[in-house]
Amino acid sequence: MTRIAIIGAGRIGRVHASTVLAHPQARLVLVCDPLEASARDLAGSHGVAWCLEPHEVFASADVDAVIIGSPTRFHVEHILEAVSAGKKVLCEKPVALELADAERCLNELGDNTDVMLGFNRRFDPTFSEIHRRVADGEIGDLHQLTVISRDPFAPSAEYVAGSGGIFKDMTIHDFDMVRFFLGDIAEVVAVGTNVDETIRAQGDFDQAMVTLTSVDGRMASIINSRTCAFGYDQRLEAFGSQGSLSADNLTATAVRAATSSQTQAKPRIMDFFLDRYIDAYRRELDAFLTSIADGAPMSPSLRDGYEALRLADAATISAHEGRIVRL
Repeated sequence: MTRIAIIGAGRIGRVHASTVLAHPQARLVLVCDPLEASARDLAGSHGVAWCLEPHEVFASADVDAVIIGSPTRFHVEHILEAVSAGKKVLCEKPVALELADAERCLNELGDNTDVMLGFNRRFDPTFSEIHRRVADGEIGDLHQLTVISRDPFAPSAEYVAGSGGIFKDMTIHDFDMVRFFLGDIAEVVAVGTNVDETIRAQGDFDQAMVTLTSVDGRMASIINSRTCAFGYDQRLEAFGSQGSLSADNLTATAVRAATSSQTQAKPRIMDFFLDRYIDAYRRELDAFLTSIADGAPMSPSLRDGYEALRLADAATISAHEGRIVRL
């Protein structure tokens, strides 16, 4: 049984709390948040202890592993303290807001096997099946990967201000997915525009497209939007020499309607990340716990987090300066 503490009692902390509580090999023992009401509320709803200071988590002999869901600017500090205290770590993305901080963390810890980055989409049953079938050679040599990710609603101006921008906050998942399929990337070209004046005023984009070329010449395209009228748009296509594999949006049921005015009408697609990716979060935790039990390296790793942030930095430069960025 792995005893787990969660740092951060906000929305993502609540997601992780629910997966920990549902796993037979995990036990939630402590919740930490600087806002007393948040910490007390989440901990109290599950009958566990709470605290306000992360150092209490790292000093606790009752904690084996820490899930870090604190604001991104604290991630590196919390990772380093947790590892120093002998705790296993699952840290939410991105690993840092600034590449220099991620590099410092990587230089200090190296390819540490005790740190896992929360790129949960690798564990999505649909995406992971496509990855497995591509690896098995079902569509021959993989030539192109297309990732579409659009959110149903734009975030608040306050959120955008502290997010690091669309490429670090939103596209970071897609950068990791591209590396999951294609490996290391050699070139990045990004374009960003705005339809939301509130986000433009923050110096950020709400519409973005990115083209990436891997070191071995394969290509990927990423399409992002902060708003999508028809829900949480999450699609992927892998195109190869002998065919393609694709993932469409998920709906609550597989029922389709045909009438005099419509054909193959589907229910509305999911419009919340937790509905769409709840299985991914469960499988992510299971992989984390399995690595702890087996003593196996964590994946996605700290280096995966650094490389995804490196791509986000490259895309930011490309979009603002209108040029190809070579890595």
